[in-house]
Amino acid sequence: MGSAMSANLVKSGFKVHGYDIDARARSALKRAGGFPLGSASEVLDGSSIVITSLPSAEALHRVAAELSAKKKKIVVETSTLPIEDKVRARDTLKRKGIALLDCPLSGTGAQAKTGDLTVYGSGDEATFRKTLPVLKGFSRGQYFVGEFGNGSKMKYVANLMVAIHNVSAAEAFVLGMKAGLPAEMIYRVAGDGAGTSRMFQVRGPQMVAGRYDDATMKVEVWQKDMKIIGEYATRLGVAAPLFNASAVIYNAAMAQGYAKQDTAAVCAVLEDMARVRRQRKASR
Repeated sequence: MGSAMSANLVKSGFKVHGYDIDARARSALKRAGGFPLGSASEVLDGSSIVITSLPSAEALHRVAAELSAKKKKIVVETSTLPIEDKVRARDTLKRKGIALLDCPLSGTGAQAKTGDLTVYGSGDEATFRKTLPVLKGFSRGQYFVGEFGNGSKMKYVANLMVAIHNVSAAEAFVLGMKAGLPAEMIYRVAGDGAGTSRMFQVRGPQMVAGRYDDATMKVEVWQKDMKIIGEYATRLGVAAPLFNASAVIYNAAMAQGYAKQDTAAVCAVLEDMARVRRQRKASR
């Protein structure tokens, strides 16, 4: 996600400095026209607005502890993490004169490459408005949704639907294929009807091909989001029967060896349950 955003910001005319613990990601930034640096602190030193896209709460706290600024800076935090961890990071950075915004993104890695992302911004509104030119450099929609933490709440709502719609798309494909309909026909015809969804459209091509190795969201990474949403719903006393039913299928995908495959692999799980057999193309 971060690599795609960086590349789009370069294309939009921004001078982009970046850091990742993975040297390959730094090399990718250089190839895209950006300027890789040696640490997160160096990125903050050379930029007035910094975007963080991180895999865990632990990573966020390490970055927050490392960053320091001699003058006011803005950090746009785009990861999907528990709200309490973002609040802790906000407070850590506030003591250093750095403003943190909670701005999760809606969209897959493939959508990030084409700038087809939506930003759910929350925190200080005036600060958020200052970041809009940058946000527009890598996203198609930018929404301010209120006080700090509301961005994450909106992301939980959106990802709850993503979890369900992804499995429902797979279920529809498997029903159709078991009935003898070609996967390509299901995608083309059902996708043009009232039952379609964004996940049907985005993940459908992978389900048609029966190939999930080019992951835009790995099943093992998605487990983090599922856990966060499930715990948050439980804390609020909200029943989420469809979400919980979808979680079983993602767990099965993990158990069946699809951890590093795209979440569209739930289609393969349901195919196995329904004993649907089709010839698959060999992985590259």
